Amino acid sequence: MNEIGIKSENASVAELGLSNVEMAYWNLHPSELVEETILRGEGILTDVGALAIDTGEFTGRSPKDKFVVYDENTKDSVWWGDVNNRFESDKFDALQNRMLAYLGGKEIWVRDAYVCADPTYRLNIRVVNEYPWSNLFSYNLFLRPTAEEIKTFKHDWVIINAPGFKADAKIDGTRQHNFAIINFTKKTILIGGTAYTGEIKKSIFSVLNYILPHEQKVLSMHCSANIGKDGDTAIFFGLSGTGKTTLSADPSRKLIGDDEHGWSDKGVFNFEGGCYAKCVDLTAEKEPQIFSAIKFGSLLENIDFYEGTSTVDYANISKTENTRVSYPANYIDNAVTPAVGDMPKNIFFLTCDAFGVLPPISKLTTGQAMYNFISGYTAKVAGTEMGITEPTTTFSACFGKAFLPLHPTKYAELLGEKLKKHNVNVWLLNTGWVGGSYGVGSRIKLSYTRALITAALTGGLDNVEFGTTPYFKLKFPKACPSVPSEILEPMNAWKDKAAFHKVAQNLAASFLKNFEQYASAANEEILSAAPRVELVV
Repeated sequence: MNEIGIKSENASVAELGLSNVEMAYWNLHPSELVEETILRGEGILTDVGALAIDTGEFTGRSPKDKFVVYDENTKDSVWWGDVNNRFESDKFDALQNRMLAYLGGKEIWVRDAYVCADPTYRLNIRVVNEYPWSNLFSYNLFLRPTAEEIKTFKHDWVIINAPGFKADAKIDGTRQHNFAIINFTKKTILIGGTAYTGEIKKSIFSVLNYILPHEQKVLSMHCSANIGKDGDTAIFFGLSGTGKTTLSADPSRKLIGDDEHGWSDKGVFNFEGGCYAKCVDLTAEKEPQIFSAIKFGSLLENIDFYEGTSTVDYANISKTENTRVSYPANYIDNAVTPAVGDMPKNIFFLTCDAFGVLPPISKLTTGQAMYNFISGYTAKVAGTEMGITEPTTTFSACFGKAFLPLHPTKYAELLGEKLKKHNVNVWLLNTGWVGGSYGVGSRIKLSYTRALITAALTGGLDNVEFGTTPYFKLKFPKACPSVPSEILEPMNAWKDKAAFHKVAQNLAASFLKNFEQYASAANEEILSAAPRVELVV
């Protein structure tokens, strides 16, 4: 066995149980990983120099095949159920041994990296990849130690990523041949049977979602964050389609990060060292920062080309709608280094309300903030997914339910504590419809949404009169610069008031129904912020 590349003086793959691999490549430069991928016939270069690969059978995460090892350390703390499926520790050990045996005689790529830009919470990780392009993804997404740091690098966690290894459900205890399993006691993650790189990224996010809130009282967040010219930090939560990436990419503000952050007693810090952006229908006009970041060193997944060219056709979703690109954060011109910010002054919950019930912007009480944080609401409209023909409610606890090892109320209560302690403004921002539901009303103009955000950030809403909506009891400003006042109050924007009441009552009922699963663990302040189905004047 040979081991080449930059590594710690005392590091060896033998300590990971991989003494019989043919070759271990440590911390190779991206150019070497790109070259090796092409030589192996696993990828090609686009006309702008980005590496394009296909992830094969899986082009997205598989939540039903994500597991957490059940043992003395996790049995009473993990939120067991659909999100966190139990996996027995003896089965984990046996599966790990089978994976290590599978990698025997193969070439592997090892990456030393870390997460958490705040050194107080830094977590060192060692990633073992079966494919060189998976190792390039690990380079792009995680924070990168210096060559000097690598000399003394000691890992806290290990990820073993073997897409070619397929589990046998009857033997291994998995649901099917693919899996992603977290063992908090052994500090090891096993990912097999799937080449989708997002499993690598999200497995570490899930780890931080356990360690930081549970052990260190740091709120882990699925959000983007940026900093203004005066050093003010803003946070943006939102599910897919709400405009989180677009609205946080403000040319007048510096980007801390686009997806995963922690909020400590010192401020906000990015978990990652890169971005993993969607590419569907990408254009230089719509997403200039992402578009310009696609160059040599970037990794494109499951895209297709214009016929006879190496130019990417971003509108082509023949392989998947979930086309992706990963790249280091420094590929974004206005990225902050190190990726940390002061205590946030404003937090935005983004929702695309296709029912036209929620105001374009409303200011939340702490109780409402916790309730809406747990709810994580948006709506999908016809055409966004197969089978959707009319507006459909979508709820994802804490705007990232799939990655929560703890009960959602744990994160909400920690959020509430921080909001009160630091006097933070929380805004619910509706990027969806006004004047009626989808098909009747109209979608709020992006220019209006940007004006509302600017007003909130600059104090433009501090001294205006506020009204209150029925059912949800949301306080909304009656005036905002550059925004027509008639769209700010939802009910008044509807011509058919009776229709508004019916739709609003239905949406309130959907909130209440969704929240039933969390109610028994929620405190009174959270419960009191729930909407009412009946009209209360």
